[in-house]
Amino acid sequence: MSLSQRLLLAFIIIPILEIYLLIKVGSIIGGLTTILLIILTAIIGTRLLRSQGIATLRKVQTSIQQGEIPTDALLEGIFIILGGALLLTPGFFTDAVGFICLIPILRQYLVSWLRKRIAQPIASTFSQSPKSPFTIEGDYKRDD
Repeated sequence: MSLSQRLLLAFIIIPILEIYLLIKVGSIIGGLTTILLIILTAIIGTRLLRSQGIATLRKVQTSIQQGEIPTDALLEGIFIILGGALLLTPGFFTDAVGFICLIPILRQYLVSWLRKRIAQPIASTFSQSPKSPFTIEGDYKRDD
């Protein structure tokens, strides 16, 4: 399944799942309480987003000052942005995934998972045989 097909499927399934969860939770705890709960998760998420974003920015600055490349901190920043966007989207499923992206221990797990997923294709690209379509083999003789 291609990336565009996966995205299309996600854009269809996630809203249906969110509507289903909102209806189920609303029928159990009431409509007004459900709306207040969604607003509360957005407020908590915004505060968590701010604190985690500042902490990650400090990690980036510290890494740069030490002369290191801040790859993990930048990957954490990507997950923080994703988590913040998901928390601002109304719904319980997106809030759960957003909180996973903002909780430091879970975010570090996601960063290590992503790093392995990215590093594996790159390593396999460089470990291929040295003969590529751009390699020209031949002998030469130098005449002085």
